[in-house]
Amino acid sequence: MFSKRLHQARQASGLSLRALAEKVQVSAMMLSKYERAESMPSSGVLLALADALGVRTEYFFRAISIDLERIEHRNKHRWKLPKQAESKVLADVSDQLERWAILDDFIPAPWSVPFSLPKDLPDQIDDLDAIEDIAISIREHWKLGLNPLPDLIDTFENQGIKTFTTRFDDPRFEGMSARANHYHVIVVGREWPGDRQRFTLAHELGHMVLDDRLASCVDKEKAADRFAGAFLVPAPMVKAALGARRQSLEVYELYMLKQEFGLSIAGWSYRALNNGVISKAGHQKFWRKLAVKGWNKVEPGEPCPPEKPRLFEQTVYRALSEDLISESKAAELLSISVGNLTAHRRMDLINGDPG
Repeated sequence: MFSKRLHQARQASGLSLRALAEKVQVSAMMLSKYERAESMPSSGVLLALADALGVRTEYFFRAISIDLERIEHRNKHRWKLPKQAESKVLADVSDQLERWAILDDFIPAPWSVPFSLPKDLPDQIDDLDAIEDIAISIREHWKLGLNPLPDLIDTFENQGIKTFTTRFDDPRFEGMSARANHYHVIVVGREWPGDRQRFTLAHELGHMVLDDRLASCVDKEKAADRFAGAFLVPAPMVKAALGARRQSLEVYELYMLKQEFGLSIAGWSYRALNNGVISKAGHQKFWRKLAVKGWNKVEPGEPCPPEKPRLFEQTVYRALSEDLISESKAAELLSISVGNLTAHRRMDLINGDPG
């Protein structure tokens, strides 16, 4: 088990054998022996490895293991991640999901909400327009209404989707979805603006909902994009905000709607096009207007604030307060020291008091 854990932690950190060896002051050959289960480190080296890899020593002896399946990536311009980069993402996600699985063993079942979809979704989707009604159906099933969703990660977490950000900072990675055991997983890059994160999150939900239902003639990436827009701004809200028919669109108008709904200016223009509010020629004219200012690449004004998962941390502290887990287990799950956990509980770090 230790050898597998060491390899996973090193992949998640992005360190080569040689780079890690330099940090812990052992040879790369010895590290290779650790990863091949041919040798075990001393307690001093174990502590150095944990420090260099940003994990607690307990991590190396964690019994539970998660295998991710049905992985779908959403990458900028559909670039494919290099194998090493993908391994880094998957190792980080696996670690976070393993900690959720450990926590689930301690908490009562009623604390968790299973992921579910409406039972009346169509078995086959032949065209993109049908996705509009599917997005509304899921909102209704989750009792979300049609209004803006202020926190999409919170929405997903409350619907049984394990939702993570990742420390992986390669601009080619935007997000991914996966299955693992009974878990449904969505991951988004931590450094993207909030509107980009939200579209990626909804896009990955689209893969979960649609991929097994799409006819062979329907492109699954285009379908997931259409779902993302329709989930963030359902069709009735598009026409309520913009009107039934328009000759043109105003950039500042869509900017204000971006701040309200968390969908980009570009995303709003496509919602107008897809719902017949503006013609294809009108949409092209609007995009030429954006291109003149360079706003087709970087949108004007303040970006939407980034999203952040909260449920895992909240659940750890809830379990701690109800004596379901010990302080040391809580610190292990949060990947912090017991001292930092104590400081959090005293609110020292919040108040700026070092304690």
